[in-house]
Amino acid sequence: MLGIVGVVAFLTVLALSLVITKLATVALTFTGLSEEAARFQARSAFTGTGFTTGESQKVVDHPARRRIILLLMTLRSAGLMTIIISLILTLGSGGEESTLKGRLFWLIGGVVVLGLLTKSKLLNSVLYRIMQWALAKWTELDTRDYAGLLKLSGDYAVTELQIKKGDWVERKKLRECNLPEEGITVLGITRSDGSYVGVPAPDTEIYAGDTLVIYGRSKAVEELDKRRADASGERAHHAAKKEQKRHKDEQDRREKEFQVKRQTEN
Repeated sequence: MLGIVGVVAFLTVLALSLVITKLATVALTFTGLSEEAARFQARSAFTGTGFTTGESQKVVDHPARRRIILLLMTLRSAGLMTIIISLILTLGSGGEESTLKGRLFWLIGGVVVLGLLTKSKLLNSVLYRIMQWALAKWTELDTRDYAGLLKLSGDYAVTELQIKKGDWVERKKLRECNLPEEGITVLGITRSDGSYVGVPAPDTEIYAGDTLVIYGRSKAVEELDKRRADASGERAHHAAKKEQKRHKDEQDRREKEFQVKRQTEN
């Protein structure tokens, strides 16, 4: 009996932990962090891993973010202790070998199901709306849907790109990078000292430690993030320009078809 109680308790606490970190991620995005950075900070705070990153300093310097992280730290201790006790009850309560295998089956199956649920777009949408309503009702955080305002959809997104030494764009001016031909627009740059350059000029130089706020296709951004300052980086740059041209030609074709359709309707 204790083994079954342990399985149920473990899965319940794990589910609550996933929901809590998911809600915290949404709350942090409302404070201005990118979704990736918000997810990383929420999980770091809840698990107590204590990573030190540039975003960590942004959390410390922001009152609302500090409150969210403090709440996660408070919930962490109780959650982890309950999980440990539940596992002890599940695996150490004795019984026949077949019974133990059954507990492990339900334990692993439950974890897999919870993992799949965390990736559910429907669940993410529901949690997003709940958090947006809660923040609007009980806090003064700006909860406008900037993704909607920017008309972000499909493969396009606004995200942050941290620049490291040896990156392809490091020590280059924006005009040298020629990112618009790759379908990428630099909206702003946060310098390593915390200063911000809005709508940077073509002659603005990029340094290691900078964080670029960029708009573009997700795959193009991911490739740029991995690109190094060597011959392979230059080849990747030219390949990205060709891919963007192909993408733009296809987009222009669809736009012409749309215009012809509208003219025919009128």
